[in-house]
Amino acid sequence: MQFINQLKYWKQHTWLLVEGDTGTIGITEFAQSELGLIVYIDLPSIGKSFKQDEVFRSVEVIKTVSDLFMPVSNEVIAFNTQLKEEPTLVNEESFTGGWMLKIKISNAEELITLLSAEQYKEIAEN
Repeated sequence: MQFINQLKYWKQHTWLLVEGDTGTIGITEFAQSELGLIVYIDLPSIGKSFKQDEVFRSVEVIKTVSDLFMPVSNEVIAFNTQLKEEPTLVNEESFTGGWMLKIKISNAEELITLLSAEQYKEIAEN
């Protein structure tokens, strides 16, 4: 299982790549492996705003639906259109082609509440 040092992690199994005041969000390799084969992803529209730890949509696997949680407060500026046709990209490439959203971070102070790769690894392995 990969834990990438350049990423920040949220306790609800999402990752965040911070680039200035923008970020890219996806779910962790641990989360997708626990869920199983993802068959559908419901993503929010551009311009939608969310607070930290707010549910931003869901992923559907064969037998259940699981909520997705925001790691930081933001406004959605883009979403991965490929996931509508190929939701399994999240299973196959959770840190690259399986990214979900691009956001404009609205509260940079929340970044200190996120976990490092090492801290998240402890949660995922226990």
